[in-house]
Amino acid sequence: MKNNSDTNSAIEKAIAVLEYVTRDLRPLGVVDIAAELGLPRQTAHRVVRQLERLNLVQKDPGRERYVSGDRLHALALNTMLTSQTIRSSHSILQSLVDEVRETCNLGMLDGQEVIYIGRVECDWPLRVQLKAGSHVPLHCTALGKLLLAYQDSDTRSRILQTIELRRYTKNTITDPALLEVQLDQILMQGYSINDQEDGVGLIAMAVPVKDAQGEVLAGLAVHALEARFPISKATEHLATFQKAADRIGRSMFNID
Repeated sequence: MKNNSDTNSAIEKAIAVLEYVTRDLRPLGVVDIAAELGLPRQTAHRVVRQLERLNLVQKDPGRERYVSGDRLHALALNTMLTSQTIRSSHSILQSLVDEVRETCNLGMLDGQEVIYIGRVECDWPLRVQLKAGSHVPLHCTALGKLLLAYQDSDTRSRILQTIELRRYTKNTITDPALLEVQLDQILMQGYSINDQEDGVGLIAMAVPVKDAQGEVLAGLAVHALEARFPISKATEHLATFQKAADRIGRSMFNID
């Protein structure tokens, strides 16, 4: 049986590999991992294979390169959804819903989709009912377009080249060039609008949630029926949403 120092060393190597894989946007080869972490190539290969068997990393299709695995995604999601920072943002979302009387969401980028990390439903009988942990498309939702707009140019281009721009309504943008134009507009105005792009009769508005360095790591959105809460009414509440997003950012990222 291995002694504690050997076990700890193995755990430390595995954690170091996971940290590197999850912070780099590119699929990584064993050579990349070994060079970055200063490990012998054989050791890096052994650790990666063990992590692959546990579904904590997985091979990028068709290549000997690795990305984070489904099990690691599930662990990260469960950690995020049960964290104190997300729980503390819930009361801010609830106050916002009480004021505007429409459903409000908190979301982050998860690969080529948006994941809801917080959501408070309004009390209207007619509403779209989802829950924290749900995924929605990038190209036809206010949160998705907002988060995509604030990515660096390389990441944005990579996503636009590989994402499926599926049509949901006649308003869905399916032309990458037109979507790029709208993303630039979102950056200029500081908020995003979904005008019945993922569902007929549904609108949304989203504003950025920033960390201490001003980086946009999440988004806050209102989602409603167009007949009850049109875009013109949503934009009247823009300052209210921006203030709530600032409070959530301070709560999530421990900004004094």
